[in-house]
Amino acid sequence: MGNIPSAEKAARRSVRQRARNRVVISTTRSYIKQANAQIAASDPAKAEQATKQAIRALDKAAEKGILKKNNAARRKSRLMKKLNALRAAK
Repeated sequence: MGNIPSAEKAARRSVRQRARNRVVISTTRSYIKQANAQIAASDPAKAEQATKQAIRALDKAAEKGILKKNNAARRKSRLMKKLNALRAAK
């Protein structure tokens, strides 16, 4: 911890922000895993719903600055690529 009061406050704030960010990242990852699982199960309707939910979570994380914009875009692109392959197969 810092010796200067502003550094101590910044350290406390950083702990709170990290806890808040971890929740968002964790839920976003869960949505992505669910979407990938639905795509692997070859159920287009459920896969589409799960993918929409994952994309929404990625957009929110990027908007809050938890994920970088291009990182979220890359993950969304990969999800959509898998979903479109599933649609084409059916």
